[in-house]
Amino acid sequence: MASQLLARALRRVAVTASSSSSASILRPAVSQATVSFSSGGSNKPAPLEDPKTSFSEVLDRATNIFFLTELLRGFWLSFEVAMKPKVTINYPFEKGHLSPRFRGEHALRRYPNGEERCIACKLCEAICPAQAITIEADQRADGSRKTTRYDIDMTKCIFCGFCQEACPVDAIVEGPNFEFATETHEELLYDKEKLLANGDKWEVAIARNLAAEHLYR
Repeated sequence: MASQLLARALRRVAVTASSSSSASILRPAVSQATVSFSSGGSNKPAPLEDPKTSFSEVLDRATNIFFLTELLRGFWLSFEVAMKPKVTINYPFEKGHLSPRFRGEHALRRYPNGEERCIACKLCEAICPAQAITIEADQRADGSRKTTRYDIDMTKCIFCGFCQEACPVDAIVEGPNFEFATETHEELLYDKEKLLANGDKWEVAIARNLAAEHLYR
């Protein structure tokens, strides 16, 4: 009886040992398959990150914290930028450079003898995409055609420059003036007298810009 009990106990120990050994054998395979699946299906296991931090990294962090090195670097960068030349201008006392092709306030030009350049061909009125130009013409005693009415609604104008490009005698141009803001809508309804006054005021700058761009026209 005792021998049977001893044999039964030995069999149980053997079964337990075999099951534990098989589990230990299978466990690395399962873990390796899991690692290979997470790393994109490759057979090589993904390398494990080293959680240890080197002494130099710890020293750098401590130095940045206790000596506020980031703050000092920010102060130094601000000082360098403050010493550089300024990129802003003190408008309106200082004004930036304008290109000769700048399209600003409209103007009607005259010839050097004072005669109006416009010949009432109405090309500017026809080409204006915003229909902002209205022209009425009449024939003079000498047979020339001149405008009796030349209106521009500046609230409609999109400053495309088509009127200036279409004019065969450079009568209607867009001058260099961009400071013509008004408080009322009526002040932006330009008539012939207003346009001629703008031309007389900005003729020097307009002629200089046209001369600088004559190769490209």
